[in-house]
Amino acid sequence: MLAFGLLFFFPLYLTIINGFKTYNEVVTSTTRLPEVFQFQNFTAVWNQINFPGVFMNSIIITVVSVAGILLISSMAAYQLVRHPGRTSQIIFLVILSSLIIPFQTMMIPLVKVAKDLNIINTIHGIIIMYWGFGIPLALFLYHGFIKAVPKELEEAASIDGSGPAGIFFRILLPLLKPITSTIAILHSLWIWNDFLLPLITLSSVENKTIPLAASVYFGQYTNEWHLAMAALTLAILPIMLFFLFMQRYIIQGITAGAVKG
Repeated sequence: MLAFGLLFFFPLYLTIINGFKTYNEVVTSTTRLPEVFQFQNFTAVWNQINFPGVFMNSIIITVVSVAGILLISSMAAYQLVRHPGRTSQIIFLVILSSLIIPFQTMMIPLVKVAKDLNIINTIHGIIIMYWGFGIPLALFLYHGFIKAVPKELEEAASIDGSGPAGIFFRILLPLLKPITSTIAILHSLWIWNDFLLPLITLSSVENKTIPLAASVYFGQYTNEWHLAMAALTLAILPIMLFFLFMQRYIIQGITAGAVKG
């Protein structure tokens, strides 16, 4: 485990230490610690790519996308589990089938449909797309978890006078905390670090996300490695803190969702 941990930590180490070097230091010795820590790299990145603006774009897109995925998929899974039948099974299988379709095969139709609906190059447009791409996996995980929740709890709440909305939000949703935390972590990591979907749907400077804005340092003829690594270091800090805060739920949630039902 220690060996695997070091293996996965090594790229992170290279990213962080090279963000503090000059360009010549990066290209001459990638793995060595910097002779002098160059904090001006981060100042340059902060100003050149308008980091506060792209950071806020990434925050809005990630938070709203993940919140929508959690709400829609949990409610849909609850209905499919509690109303079993041929129709529910067909709907479930159709939604899951989208998981096997490669994203690259949908890129051109996706852009065309987004243009027709006037949601191309908009923050709300890409959020809707993330809902579509993120719900199938979340629905699958919720579906397996909800099957293990005793139906008697809902029946008791119904006898006490609680309606369907009250049963879901006050009884069922708190019980889904482990799998909800897991889905939130997985989808936050994906959306925050995603590059391809913003690349094909967000063209204006004011709508760029952090990965898209940081790509300016990777050119056809030259790469500003020191600034690129500084930008990537700034980009990974928030999601690393989020992961460290939430990672205790990840094994609990995935295991419970996989073996129950």
